[in-house]
Amino acid sequence: MTFFCIFAIVALVAALVCSFVEERRDLMMLQQNSYRNERYQRWLSQSGDTTSVMRLVSGAVVLASVSTLSVPVVGLALITFTSIVNTIILARRKYKKPLVMTPRARRLLFTAMVEILIVIAVTVVGTFCWGWPPELPAVVALGCYCFSHCFILLANILLRPVESKINRGFYEKAASRLRSMPDLKVIGITGSYGKTSTKHYLNRILSEEFEVCMTPGSFNTTLGVVRTINEYLKPYDRVFICEMGAKQPNDIKEICDLVHPSVGIITAVGEQHLESFKTIENVQRTKFELVDSLPSDGLAIVNDDFKWVANREVKNVECIRYAVTNTGAAAFRAENIQYTGNGTTFDVVTPDGKRISLSTRLVGECNVSNLLAAVICALSLGMSEDKIRYAVSRIEQVEHRLNMKRTPGGVTIIDDAFNSNPTGSGMALDVLASMKGGKRIVVTPGMIELGDRQYELNAEFGRKIAVSADVAVIVGEYNRDAITEGIESVADRSAALHTVASFNDAQALLAGILRPGDTILYENDLPDTFK
Repeated sequence: MTFFCIFAIVALVAALVCSFVEERRDLMMLQQNSYRNERYQRWLSQSGDTTSVMRLVSGAVVLASVSTLSVPVVGLALITFTSIVNTIILARRKYKKPLVMTPRARRLLFTAMVEILIVIAVTVVGTFCWGWPPELPAVVALGCYCFSHCFILLANILLRPVESKINRGFYEKAASRLRSMPDLKVIGITGSYGKTSTKHYLNRILSEEFEVCMTPGSFNTTLGVVRTINEYLKPYDRVFICEMGAKQPNDIKEICDLVHPSVGIITAVGEQHLESFKTIENVQRTKFELVDSLPSDGLAIVNDDFKWVANREVKNVECIRYAVTNTGAAAFRAENIQYTGNGTTFDVVTPDGKRISLSTRLVGECNVSNLLAAVICALSLGMSEDKIRYAVSRIEQVEHRLNMKRTPGGVTIIDDAFNSNPTGSGMALDVLASMKGGKRIVVTPGMIELGDRQYELNAEFGRKIAVSADVAVIVGEYNRDAITEGIESVADRSAALHTVASFNDAQALLAGILRPGDTILYENDLPDTFK
């Protein structure tokens, strides 16, 4: 074997390794886009990933290598060098939400790599049988890196029948398990925001009296609920709390058709996921799929603090409305809300005027609202006030959802990094504005998935930052212009503005300005699919 052939093999292997590492990254992004090709393609068009510096350089090397003026050994050297550099860069990258190598992910990665190997195999056969240039397989392998998205997209299409059959089997198993538990009380919780916190609070309260299973983490899709039933639901459980998420119409109905809830809680209807829903009316219609799916003897518990909940009539089941601010038509309401160094105290006012005084370690009006929904549900299941009062006092803050903690250096951190939205971010800023003693600092990349109102709502967010904080650190490029415009439009703003490229840059900035007594609000943390 000649030196040139060995060099060609080395270049081919280097390019194949580069393609493999890139396919893993592409798979990670597809996974973060819920394995939906249309969403992944939308991300590709918005992120500019297909024309990144690494791909452009690699593409130039491919073109140079097939040029009639190229020197084959030089081309192989460039391919090897470029592939190694690309691989090192990809391997050293850190991600907020790394790839979870599930069985489905393994199938996708294997299929994508088989596609690449088939393409390269054709060039290898051509080299041996038809006299094609021996450097061609390496050139094609690097070309596969340049177009890696196409292979993962094709793999997702090819595996659809397989995934559909596998998922159907899991679905039927979950449905069978639910049928075997006819006395199980299923409580569905949905809302544009607040559903995860409400789920955790309700689980803590009901656990004082019942054996309870809840969907863990953000297992709020149909497949997430199916997995919860198959892996977590026990035969002796009496209550199943099912969080229901949606990014398009019929998502919640699909979950309800499986679990058949008898109680439905709607925490909010607001401007979130407008990129897929398009209009607030579609958001409302989809969230109320939960209420519409309830049996005639079911119970709906809905939050009138939101216009698009309050203006939706409910006639098919008993409906209890609750509120903290828009209390006009609310049967239950929260009053006498007082924030202390240890949390919050408030009264739950019942339809007959009775007051249930509660104390909690939680802070923020949004958490009072979420607790109110959980308390109403617990009362409807016959729990005593004493058990409810005790459970509420022991509820821990849910991670990344207006979670407050103090560092050894005397800095207060308000962690509201998960799932920022216009209403929730406003409430978080209200909490920050109420802090006394030191600088009030907000670190945020803004809000996402707001469709045509993305810029407008982030500019409004900036205007509220301007009067709620002393220091504003805007992270990344995605919403920078909108938030900056909002802050700078306020003449009497209190917030000093800083813009940084990344969260690490924000941390470096904070290290130089933080003092004991300061408060930092981390508002939202964009996934890897946004810059």
